Amino acid sequence: MVGLFLAQVLMSFNVAALPISLGGFVEDFGVPPTVASTTIVVYGLAVAALVMTGAKLGQRVGWVRIFRVVIVVFGASSLMMILAQSMAWAIAGQVLAGAAAAIIVPSLVALIAENYRGAQQATAVGSLGSARAFSGVSAFLIGGTLGTLVGWRPVFGITLGLAVVVLILSFRLRSDRGNPAVKIDLVASVLIGVAIVLLTVGFNNLNAWGILEAREGAPFSVVGMSPAPILVVFGIVFGQLFFVWTRRRMRRGLQPLVDLSVLGHGRERAAVYAMFIIVAMEAAVNFTVPTYIQVVQGRTPFDTSLAMMPFNLTVFVTATLIVRFYRRYSPRTIGLFSFGLTTLALVWLSVVVTNNWETLPTILGLIVFGIGQGALVTLVFNVLVTSAPKTLAGDVGSIRGTTQNLASAVGTAVMGAVLVTTLSIGIGNAVADHPELPPELVAQVDLDQVNFVSNDDLRAVLERTDADQAQIDAAVALNEEERLRTLKLGFLILAGISLIAAIPASRLPRYRPGEIPVDPETVDDPDRARV
Repeated sequence: MVGLFLAQVLMSFNVAALPISLGGFVEDFGVPPTVASTTIVVYGLAVAALVMTGAKLGQRVGWVRIFRVVIVVFGASSLMMILAQSMAWAIAGQVLAGAAAAIIVPSLVALIAENYRGAQQATAVGSLGSARAFSGVSAFLIGGTLGTLVGWRPVFGITLGLAVVVLILSFRLRSDRGNPAVKIDLVASVLIGVAIVLLTVGFNNLNAWGILEAREGAPFSVVGMSPAPILVVFGIVFGQLFFVWTRRRMRRGLQPLVDLSVLGHGRERAAVYAMFIIVAMEAAVNFTVPTYIQVVQGRTPFDTSLAMMPFNLTVFVTATLIVRFYRRYSPRTIGLFSFGLTTLALVWLSVVVTNNWETLPTILGLIVFGIGQGALVTLVFNVLVTSAPKTLAGDVGSIRGTTQNLASAVGTAVMGAVLVTTLSIGIGNAVADHPELPPELVAQVDLDQVNFVSNDDLRAVLERTDADQAQIDAAVALNEEERLRTLKLGFLILAGISLIAAIPASRLPRYRPGEIPVDPETVDDPDRARV
């Protein structure tokens, strides 16, 4: 279990280290924060696009054998990050890390399902959730310290060291020979891969290419329309084709890329919807807070770690302890209560947040959001694992990986697009209301085509224009006011999404207190698989 725990830590530490490194990417490679955040997006893209195929490879080759191979690959990706000479290197390193994680994710689920049952299985699943949260705490603390004192590169030296330790511990795992009879449906692999790529690229470029009307940065346009929403639509179409193709193969008795029977009941589908929403919200918060602290406020990665510590520490503790409530409350009750907490926390943050993240009201909001988030991630994962037989654990793992990483990529990309668009509209309207900022000055600094910039950077740009001191002060004050307004609105939008999540949460299982699901293979009726 130590090896599996550290493998989850390895992946999660890598993901948590990326937001901390955004400021370093911006400074070292001279790119805007939205481009730097592409490392987060491409990692999630690679995992989501390849995890279903990775699960079948694991079943065919053998989980332990392929687990060792991809741990080595993950270590190589960390080495690429350490030696990166450009943003392209960093992006390529995260693509490689995502490809390796696409197999690690289902491996962890399969190995847990093989070795644990009942309450022990719930505890083991909870340990993966706590490992994910523990990685967030340690990444923001250790990574923030290293990023401030040394730089962002040593942070990925930690992931390299973890990969070496996990590889050594993997030789203590139970060996398996795999099943050469397992077939990989290449058509389904292409369909789901294309769908994920189109969806992620489309969402990630909503800001750069335009939400509806094509901007100058768009590679092409369709009758003046941005290609970003078009890619999203085609991604949805290819996703539907994947499901149609998979159901057709299952009806014919052929082996599918993923067995959709693990989503055959409403409670499993509800768990997937809930997982997507909570992970997307977490990714949005993890993108928003570091961006504001490091890029907008110009503060250090260590400041970021301190600001995010209440959230990540709370997620860690909650993910570890929530399994103790499974014998007293049903998943539905826990799910609805947890989404209620996240909604209240986000509304609270939209009211109390200021440019100083260390205020007690802000810390309280992050703690409450962390309680709800930590409980939900462990809960919905446990619902999926316990509702499927162990022979389908790899399929559950692939669905979990696809959902979480697509949600992370979409949450990061959409939040970035929403914030920048809202900020652009707000500043555009504010400029019109400030006669001391003439159109000639606005044209010189492109205030109406804004991105997130610090006050110092904005002053430096304005000082190279014809603006006098009064105009500079007015522009900086306007930018600061609109950034904070945009942040508040962003939290309020997330609160609305959290409230909507009560719909799938209401369809989670209603196990009576004291009941623990067991392997459905052990009974004739899966709906009666309880002890």
